[in-house]
Amino acid sequence: MTSFSYALADSATMLRRNLRHLLRYPSMTLMLVGIPIVLLLLFVYVFGGTLGAGLPGVSDGRTAYLNYVVPGIILITLAMVAQGTAISVAMDMTEGIIARFRTMAISRASVLTGHVLGSLIQTMLSTAVVVGVAVLIGFRPTAGLLGWLAVAGILALTAFALIWLCVALGLVSDSVETASNLPMFLTLLPFLGSGFVPTESMPAGPRWFAEYQPFTPVTETLRSLLTGTPIGNHATIAIGWGVGIALCSYLWARRLFIRRPGR
Repeated sequence: MTSFSYALADSATMLRRNLRHLLRYPSMTLMLVGIPIVLLLLFVYVFGGTLGAGLPGVSDGRTAYLNYVVPGIILITLAMVAQGTAISVAMDMTEGIIARFRTMAISRASVLTGHVLGSLIQTMLSTAVVVGVAVLIGFRPTAGLLGWLAVAGILALTAFALIWLCVALGLVSDSVETASNLPMFLTLLPFLGSGFVPTESMPAGPRWFAEYQPFTPVTETLRSLLTGTPIGNHATIAIGWGVGIALCSYLWARRLFIRRPGR
């Protein structure tokens, strides 16, 4: 076997390890999925009538707002799962398992790769559950097969970028508590973008931030793909943000993993 084949085999082993952790400790996954679902129900059934009435050209405010808010809820789901990745990485670093892995004849890259791939699978499954709940309460996307494939691609790229960022945040944290707090800003960004209200309704300062932060083009791309409205240049910007964040976060995480021993 070549070194690349060994790296693939080791990565598959680490992926199985992380998937078994998810099965043995389902409470984490339930929490990461449950919070976005609670937010979905809260914003649709408590705030939806009022917020939906402010959307242009709508007659049924709550139904229109449900279709509007789902992309923002999806991004919160991605951010929540990524935050769980930071916690898992920090646990490995502080409990000594990383130090043990360093003494074994395995590919170093496989340790982080297992976390990333496991979290990516968890993200896609969690997103499917959230979308399923949205459909049950009245969400009616109009996307065709190609549209859904594009949605899956954007979600996978965004999740991949956020997971690598949270891997780096988990590595840089000195404790599990720190790792749980550092990525919290990711769950706030959909609220400070177009995830819940149009950016046009915001004052000048928040509107400028909302229009140029990375979650807004992702939100608009998902919304356009799901509802069949024009995408414009949002998809290009979203892909650019995803590739840039993923690359920078990977390089940061790789450097931290090489330089910082497990404790």
